[in-house]
Amino acid sequence: MAYNMRDDIKEVYFTEEQLHEKVAELGARITEDYRDKNPLIVSVLKGSYVFMADLTRAIDTPCNVDFMVVSSYGKGTKTSGEVQIIKDIAQPIDGRDLLIVEDILDSGVTLHYLMQILAARGANSIRLCTLLSKPERRKIQVDVDYLGFEIPDEFVVGYGLDYAEKYRNLPYIGILKPYVYGGE
Repeated sequence: MAYNMRDDIKEVYFTEEQLHEKVAELGARITEDYRDKNPLIVSVLKGSYVFMADLTRAIDTPCNVDFMVVSSYGKGTKTSGEVQIIKDIAQPIDGRDLLIVEDILDSGVTLHYLMQILAARGANSIRLCTLLSKPERRKIQVDVDYLGFEIPDEFVVGYGLDYAEKYRNLPYIGILKPYVYGGE
């Protein structure tokens, strides 16, 4: 019998339909807030790539897109506390209105650091859109302007989110069975 990664999912937390509806709702709010501003939307890779693609298609106002790779996790499931910029944005941001798009706000360490760096580069404004937030894991408070869903401290994968670079291609968000990552 062939291996099926869906067998590693304890339960589906958010279906494709729920994700689609939330993205449409966030896109409408962002469209209204950024009308006539031409924001620079910065995706924090890799986890946000699916969400970012869907979200930008749901935004009905001109915008530019760029990407960053920032990490404080390495290959683990908990933050190391050290933030690394692995790939920086390619365009100047001085005077621009930025919208950072993230897959999940967990400890807050990475996003707090990232927002400080981008503010120091002269951005006119910086707002944050995150698909998921785990408030009980927060180490540093980060203000979220556009929130998809608040979730408890479960290890979730799918819709761009991964464990060890796997499960990103699931079309929904599911809770990973603990045996996969050595949990209880």
